[in-house]
Amino acid sequence: WRLIRRLRAERFDTILLLTNSLRTALLAFASGAPRRIGFDRYGRGLLLTDRLYHQRDGRRFVPAPVIDEYLKLAYALGCPTESYRIELATLPEDDERADSVWQSLGLPRERRVVVLNSGGAYGAAKLWPTEYFTELARRLATQHGRHVLVICGPSERDLARQITRDAAHPHVVSLADAPLSLGLSKACVRRAELMVTTDSGPRHFAAAFEVPVVTLFGPTHIAWSENHYPRAVHLQKPVPCGPCQRRVCPLGHHRCMRELTVDEVERCVAAQLQPPAARGLHAA
Repeated sequence: WRLIRRLRAERFDTILLLTNSLRTALLAFASGAPRRIGFDRYGRGLLLTDRLYHQRDGRRFVPAPVIDEYLKLAYALGCPTESYRIELATLPEDDERADSVWQSLGLPRERRVVVLNSGGAYGAAKLWPTEYFTELARRLATQHGRHVLVICGPSERDLARQITRDAAHPHVVSLADAPLSLGLSKACVRRAELMVTTDSGPRHFAAAFEVPVVTLFGPTHIAWSENHYPRAVHLQKPVPCGPCQRRVCPLGHHRCMRELTVDEVERCVAAQLQPPAARGLHAA
């Protein structure tokens, strides 16, 4: 009720609902805003003044990129047509922290650093096995002559430490013992040659800074999180039970990720590390 009173006190003209929950639609309705824009899902259509609709196949929603759905909302509000280009920036202090990391970990200034992002806040089902990341890191260092930096969030420090410890190579290092921040992660991705990541938020840093990225998908339908970045490669193993969209594998075998082998990922990564002409691409 306190929140509703605050919303009413603001006398908003319009509320734009990015979420699809009934609760947010009820709050928007209770705010008294004369215009309420959102998708008609979960029986909340009567609470909205401007209703948008997801494409359906019978009773099921057709998977569509979230970025497209958000742009539909923006266009309903009257915003001009936008490109899919994601834009981010780093602060001077972020770049200074990255400089310090590069110096303390002995990373080269030239773009021969591959960033690995092995974590993911969504749940265990999105994680590629730690031993697979470890073996990939070792191969990148020994067979491809790259330095490897494992980035992590505060809850993923032990995972990053395990990868660097088990890889047992001086060119495989991590941020596990650094003061972590989103700004530092962005600055590290920005100066990378390539990023290999789970389907988690940091993968979009690569698109924003035009860094090639290989994303490892497990239980997530790729279409939901497609960001239309031309230098992205998506890898997903088709399994009869997927993509299930679950946080934890309901069957306990995690085949969607365990059957995506290190050999398959390495071949894709090796192709991405080739010069643009060798990949049949034009240099940016």
